[in-house]
Amino acid sequence: MSTVVIAGAGPVGLTAALTLARRGVDVTVLEAGPELAAESRASTFHPPTLEMLSDLGVVRALLRKGIVAETFQYRERGGEAIATLDMGVLAGDTPFPYRVQCEQSKLTPILLAAAPGNLGVRFDHRVEEVDTDAHGVRVRTGAGVLHAQWLIGADGAHSAVRRSTGMSLEGSTYPERFLVASVREDLTAALPGIAPINYIFDPREWLVLLRTPDHWRVLLPTPGETDDDTELRRLPGRLAGVADLGRPWRIDQAALYRVHQRVAPRFRDGRVLLMGDAAHVNNPLGGLGMNSGIHDAVRMAHALADVITGAPERVLDEAAALRRTVAIEQVQRTSHDNWSSLRGQDSEYRDRLRALAADPVASRAYLRRACLMEPWEAA
Repeated sequence: MSTVVIAGAGPVGLTAALTLARRGVDVTVLEAGPELAAESRASTFHPPTLEMLSDLGVVRALLRKGIVAETFQYRERGGEAIATLDMGVLAGDTPFPYRVQCEQSKLTPILLAAAPGNLGVRFDHRVEEVDTDAHGVRVRTGAGVLHAQWLIGADGAHSAVRRSTGMSLEGSTYPERFLVASVREDLTAALPGIAPINYIFDPREWLVLLRTPDHWRVLLPTPGETDDDTELRRLPGRLAGVADLGRPWRIDQAALYRVHQRVAPRFRDGRVLLMGDAAHVNNPLGGLGMNSGIHDAVRMAHALADVITGAPERVLDEAAALRRTVAIEQVQRTSHDNWSSLRGQDSEYRDRLRALAADPVASRAYLRRACLMEPWEAA
């Protein structure tokens, strides 16, 4: 019997696993795929996340792989920057006063390489069914059955672990889909003055431009009712509308996503814990999803380790309840506000952003909230 079984070897599951293993807990991670996922999804790491990864001893390896982004911009479509926010104002708050741009697929091998001997990963082990009682958890996979004292579901938005508890993600789905394209272009030459991270306002077609080590990523809103093939055929023309390169953009990858704002009714169900997308999903504007999931993993894994070593179970209940509060009151609220702002035509909001960028005190307060440093993480 493993002390803890974790479903999912993504950044959330492996962060939880490494946190527990460093506390002396025996952990087995079950991954449905034959290897770590290579797809490029989340790509922004905020300062408190970098602090947590530093505590785990893996941040230096991530910094070697990623791009340090000391500023980010709000821009008008086809115009100049509205405001450039300098994350250096956080230098008194964190040893990492910047964002790191790096695909999550570059973090997971780093986490796995840091695994001590009491942490094992089993690939091709998709969780199919879970049974629990007061003493432990029985996990059935396509490759066999495992028994554990505790089970963590970090197996994504379609979590089999969450379904086993009878819970669903409650909330809403956006009317539009998000189209994300990874392109091999030098957008700093095509769009002089842009920052590594850019949120571009337009009531008809807002967009986001993010630099990663291998690509620039372009996020575009897309009607919810059209088929994928139609929208992917339209993509070259839409990219030409972002910047005319005099030739077609070089597109390495493109995908369409339904986007949701949803949360599970609870993050603990007896011997089962939920983290990351298994517990809550939100739109990607602001880069809060993976970061909040890693925060779930660290906070709840430490609480679970405390319980395993003798603390009362209310410690785990409190940690799970706090993480759900963060998901609703901070992550979902902030990401939805970001979506609403990019679609708007409010000139007063633009003026507030300009004033914000010019005021280091106000800028610091804003960035602490935007980077998940306030208000809940200090609680």
